[in-house]
Amino acid sequence: MNIAAESHPNEENKRSRFVVGIDLGTTNSAVGFVDTFQEDWQIQTFSIAQLVAPGEVESRPTLPSFHYEPPETDGAASAFRLPWSSRDAKFGVGVFAREFGRANPGRMIESAKSWLCHAGVDRRAALLPWHGAADAESLSPVDVSSRYLQHIREAWDHLHPDEPLSQQDVVITIPASFDEVARELTVAAARSAGLPRIVLIEEPQAAFYSWVHAHRDDWEQHVVPGQKILVCDIGGGTSDFTLIHVRPGDDGKVRFHRIAVGNHLMLGGDNLDLALAYHVERELMGDGKLQPRQWSVLVPTCRHVKETLLQENAPEEFTIALPGTGSKLIGGGLQVNVRRDEVVKLLVDGFLPDAEFSEKPQSRQSGFQEFGLPYAADPAITKYLAAFLKSHADDTDAEGDVADCARPDVVLFNGGFFASSILQTRLISVLTSWFSDSDESWSPQILQNKRLDLAVAHGAASFGMVRRGIGVKIVAGLARTYYVGIEGSDGQTSALCLVPAGSEPSSEPVEIERDFQIRTSEPVQFPIFVSGTRLTDQSGELYEINEEQLYALPPIRTVLQTRKKDQTDVVTARLSARLTEIGTLEMWCRQVNGDRRWQLQFDVRSSTETDREVHTGAAEQAGIVDQETLDSVDGILSSVYATKGTEKPDGLPKRIAREISLSRADWPPSLLRSIWGNLIESAAGRKRSAAHEARWLNLLGFGLRPGFGMAADDWRVEQTLKVTRGKLVHASPNTRTEWRILCRRIAGGINRGTQNELTSSVIALIRQKHRQVKSGRGKGADYASGSHEESEIWRMLASMELLDRSTRRELGRIALNFLPRPAFENIRPALIWAVGRIGARVPVYGPLNTVLPTSEAESWIESIIDVADVSDSVTQLALMQLSRKTDDRFRDISDDVRSAVVKEMQSAGAPDHFVMLIREGGELESDEAGLVFGESLPTGLRIQ
Repeated sequence: MNIAAESHPNEENKRSRFVVGIDLGTTNSAVGFVDTFQEDWQIQTFSIAQLVAPGEVESRPTLPSFHYEPPETDGAASAFRLPWSSRDAKFGVGVFAREFGRANPGRMIESAKSWLCHAGVDRRAALLPWHGAADAESLSPVDVSSRYLQHIREAWDHLHPDEPLSQQDVVITIPASFDEVARELTVAAARSAGLPRIVLIEEPQAAFYSWVHAHRDDWEQHVVPGQKILVCDIGGGTSDFTLIHVRPGDDGKVRFHRIAVGNHLMLGGDNLDLALAYHVERELMGDGKLQPRQWSVLVPTCRHVKETLLQENAPEEFTIALPGTGSKLIGGGLQVNVRRDEVVKLLVDGFLPDAEFSEKPQSRQSGFQEFGLPYAADPAITKYLAAFLKSHADDTDAEGDVADCARPDVVLFNGGFFASSILQTRLISVLTSWFSDSDESWSPQILQNKRLDLAVAHGAASFGMVRRGIGVKIVAGLARTYYVGIEGSDGQTSALCLVPAGSEPSSEPVEIERDFQIRTSEPVQFPIFVSGTRLTDQSGELYEINEEQLYALPPIRTVLQTRKKDQTDVVTARLSARLTEIGTLEMWCRQVNGDRRWQLQFDVRSSTETDREVHTGAAEQAGIVDQETLDSVDGILSSVYATKGTEKPDGLPKRIAREISLSRADWPPSLLRSIWGNLIESAAGRKRSAAHEARWLNLLGFGLRPGFGMAADDWRVEQTLKVTRGKLVHASPNTRTEWRILCRRIAGGINRGTQNELTSSVIALIRQKHRQVKSGRGKGADYASGSHEESEIWRMLASMELLDRSTRRELGRIALNFLPRPAFENIRPALIWAVGRIGARVPVYGPLNTVLPTSEAESWIESIIDVADVSDSVTQLALMQLSRKTDDRFRDISDDVRSAVVKEMQSAGAPDHFVMLIREGGELESDEAGLVFGESLPTGLRIQ
């Protein structure tokens, strides 16, 4: 980690003494600061690594962005004690984390910034380390980023006790392609780390500020008005492209205008490491795979190989050694030699191919799926660069050739990727080939920052001074255009331009002069779109949605509450937005004829798992029921639960099915959610009897299953728990059982914290019962009124996929311990089903990092085969879930165990598709998905 000190007279302002720039990198972090009390204007560099790892200062002055939690062994925590702390540390970051983590990869977190911009996960959820050890603490990408910043703050405060970092002006760099959610979460991470005063700057801009500062005496001799500067910033996790236009100012001085930013592209040095690792694996194993532990050692080793062999004067060959596995751990290692020429060819041709300017990136799925991150589909960085330049060209001819306006005049390289001159040379060569012809040769002018690892940190510090009026400013308004989706009378959605590209930070939101009719006290959703290519669209204008030019952000979803609780009203409102000084986007909804105003937040949870896409509306499209049918169903429900209802609840689902001539299993999600809404409104009707409440709970959960899939389902789940949790009116066994069934049905929409709260008391009782069963002494507490409720408790617990892995592993082991005992014979099917669901290789809705280790699954498979009847359908379902092939080395059982399971299943006459799922993998059929979920799913909703 580096601190760059840039000093300048403080003059008469009473601002903080220091302006601090932090480059929070994917693989390395650096810090720059300006001491405004000093008279000279210079950048000094100091490495915090001197405080904790003196030997690293010269070779690697930046702080590696790694996080490591040591196991609970004697001396482990004290090894991470830092000079500024007297307490033993429970985690470490930086050099120590990287070195310790290589030997214990299941306890190490890296690429946290890539996770912070991963729109396919809940970035506030504790999901890292991705393939972590079962006893390792799980952290969210926000938490990890906060811990990096906390380390920086504590080190700074140790060095400057009279000028704590929290009281300084702090500039944090982010990729230019960060979406608004990632920007807001970066601010949240800083706040959590004790840094309340921060400003964001995009990394390519910071790199250019660093160059301008380094050439502050002669930069006007290097660039002239009319030129376009391409900043090509490729780090460990992302590739960022930015165009800066050089323009003459009114005062005759040159001005810089940032005119374009590329789309988010998760493609960088990490991808080179993975590609090389796959290459080495094929050399070692042919068509086979390394064990997870060997793979976890190979990937960081390949990073070192890449850095070594892509440098000048590199050796011609490098030997890679991997540890053995199992009984061959000592003396059973693997070794292979890789040649420099094959590594250069693999990486250069693979990631910087000599592509034609007209070539487009491929849209196939990335091959790096087992790592959780949404890596770019095509590894060819040059193709993405061509697409970026074409999208920001003013003119192209019918042949697809781009006129001179697409050509950059100047190129500035940034990021650790370009530490290799081989990679720089190849990209320059490709650029030159694009814009040269037989009549005229051309090559771009190249700008250089002396230290690629420090440039962004230094540039952030310079930008901090520019904000104080000292230095040359890059005019950089909003890099993209933002839209809100508006549905027309024909049902088609258009994009209303909300905030145009180029917008500057403002103190007040800019209001769109268009009225909306919005219901209060009910969920409302605003689809949000963004474009990095449509930079001239005007605020307040409607545009057709072109999927190649606009892409969807997580929607803005909220409930506009009024002063009177549960008062539903329709208000006329307008939307407004502003770009804040710290670089985030704020959006508001204001009542036209009133003084009410609501701030709108991006729905970070709109897609909360890596294996579930952002909500697309498939469930709504599965069937829309006409209003007459909805009214008839409401009438039946009201006859039982409304204030004047007199009908009994017996046979209520059958009555509805007869009325609408549609079997219960075929009710579409739109009808089910309507039933849910009616039952919530008439919740008081359940008080009439235990039978009323039991049926009410049953239909409520049935109408909301599986807890996700339709817009605003998360809000419905919250309302359901608010009305029912701890508020059962009739404590009958049947009512309690229906409550467990409801929780199972909607578990997919219940967040992690609430799942823990809902299950903690019954898990405590199960543990007590387990201790009694194992010891044979005393009497364990009864956690259920009978076998029916007990079965549903186990099904509910198994459905709570967000419980921590150690708890779920414990529950699975307890279930297996109960399984052969006569006292649990009546719930044996539920126990077997629970073991299969808990240990499943493919979760129903949980993130993949919740999957239990393969060693656990293999142990459970052996236990089930030993004590259960493999010819039983429930046992076959459990074995299929525990053995299902995924092609993910971290989830798949061994080939030997797989073969044994296939043999057992075939001998027992298991369904052919179950055997295929175990042997080859694939998708569940609809009836199989129902078995895994516990009952049939609504039409239009599916699980993996």
